[in-house]
Amino acid sequence: MARVARFSCDKGVLYGVLRGDAVHIIEGDLLGTWHESDTVLPLSSVRLLAPVAPPNVVAIGLNYRKHAEESQMALPDRPVIFFKTTTAVCGPEDPIVLPRMAPAEVDYECELTIVIGKRAKNVSPERALDFVLGYTCGNDVSARDCQLREDTQWARGKSFDTFAPIGPWIETDLDPDHLHVVTRLNGEVMQDSSTSDLIFPCRELIAYLSRAMTLLPGTIIMTGTPSGVGFARKPPVFLRPGDRVEIEIEGIGTLGNPVVAEG
Repeated sequence: MARVARFSCDKGVLYGVLRGDAVHIIEGDLLGTWHESDTVLPLSSVRLLAPVAPPNVVAIGLNYRKHAEESQMALPDRPVIFFKTTTAVCGPEDPIVLPRMAPAEVDYECELTIVIGKRAKNVSPERALDFVLGYTCGNDVSARDCQLREDTQWARGKSFDTFAPIGPWIETDLDPDHLHVVTRLNGEVMQDSSTSDLIFPCRELIAYLSRAMTLLPGTIIMTGTPSGVGFARKPPVFLRPGDRVEIEIEGIGTLGNPVVAEG
């Protein structure tokens, strides 16, 4: 398995391959031709960033069977597509900021996140995974009052700054179809599922999306969240300043973020 990280250090913002407690710096273009250099840094000497700076953030709603059930919605017959702004993207240990405009009903959503490695247009499901660089953990943070009551579409509620944490790195060698996915809030398990519950698995999502739009290298696809989200609980559970959210996905690792109030 190759784990590729994006990080900052005294040399600037770089990519590297993680092996144990060391980072082997990459030379070249991660989304093109690259190789490992002879330069190795201790992992403790770098700060991990969002593992890619995506040109687009594509997200899928209602893509787990049990999540559709808890939302009291019918299973979709095609992927439900929405978009998050690139300014929502942040990395491991970056704070999730509760916006002054809508701080009261901010929710967590753990998501297996695809990182596209090659330009993809009109690809078949059989070839779709050939266009994937790898996978990372994602949190589709959502202001539910904006998303579900105040607005007629989801853009604002899904796109506040810091509402798309991803990381901690990209796992390039992974079968995405049967992965254990967990969310912990302050150490308590809130979501506990498997990507085997996906209605539309990764290869089908990539193929479907590529028929609608060109998927550029570096694009991320947030594949949907399982049951256990905060708004569906009784009583509802929403994020508050001082909380800590952790998204753990089998074969990748754990993405952790503290929660703070804006300003």
